[in-house]
Amino acid sequence: MTLFSDLALSGIAQSLLREGVRPHTLIEARRPTASVLAKAELDPAFLDAEVAFGQPDLDAIRASTRLRWIHLTSAGYTRYDTPVFRELARERSLVVTNSSLVYAQPCAEHVFAFLMAQSRCLPAQIASSTPNGSAEWLHLRAIPRSPRGQHVLILGFGTIARYLLPMLAPFDMRVTALRRNPRGDEGVPTVTPEQLAALLPEVDHVINILPDNADSRGFVDATFLAALRPGAVYYNIGRGTTTDQAALDQVLRSGHLAAAWLDVTDPEPLPAEHPLRSAPNCFITPHTAGGHHGEAEALVRHFLANLERFANGHPLLDVVIGR
Repeated sequence: MTLFSDLALSGIAQSLLREGVRPHTLIEARRPTASVLAKAELDPAFLDAEVAFGQPDLDAIRASTRLRWIHLTSAGYTRYDTPVFRELARERSLVVTNSSLVYAQPCAEHVFAFLMAQSRCLPAQIASSTPNGSAEWLHLRAIPRSPRGQHVLILGFGTIARYLLPMLAPFDMRVTALRRNPRGDEGVPTVTPEQLAALLPEVDHVINILPDNADSRGFVDATFLAALRPGAVYYNIGRGTTTDQAALDQVLRSGHLAAAWLDVTDPEPLPAEHPLRSAPNCFITPHTAGGHHGEAEALVRHFLANLERFANGHPLLDVVIGR
């Protein structure tokens, strides 16, 4: 088979890909993309490929007559998740897989770190240099509150949530998951969007892992946030477009929410003058939740594992569109 990659690789990861695809032919893009959010340049060599690894351009996919499988180097697949593209994939029997398994555990660890930092009041603790025994010192010791027994609502139940559940288990937290179509294998109680309103006043923590699509954009809106109990905490490691950021800013400034921890915003990066940058108890990381040591090598290994499955006619991992 002929494979095309537009992923910017070097060193060990590049060697791993070049060696691992043999005996297949690998074509590397003339100008690889350094970011999964960037639009890839149309490369004529792409038209010879049966397999694409990276973030292929939509116009190039439409122009191709040989392409059979696309393996994305991201967990998100928003630009491909449209009725028009899905119809194209159906007509051409095109399969799209993503790299969800590469990023799920780091993302779960990141949001768990958020939750523990909130529970231990780490921002206030780190900002203080008060001496032992002072009134401030006594206050800082008294304000951390264990999450034990608190109620967590997870918006979007997928691979990240499955990694997160064992991290929460030692705290005996009550966990509820929102899922449009519950499967019954989640291992925790589930609710549908229609059942959500009655649950929100009971929730202590909302962890948003929703992808970006037509149904999820603006899902966490002013009505949603106002329905939460006073002092609840909001976390977002899904997509920034799923949150009404103006409404979030308002509930933070009013004190209705205790805090917000965001790894994703809209846009990214969030401008320095954006209100959320100065909102009380709003903590933002720059879309790094999925990052980890050896990330590029992990992406390549995941692709190579799927390539072996594809070559042998076995079911693929992380299928998001197609069979």
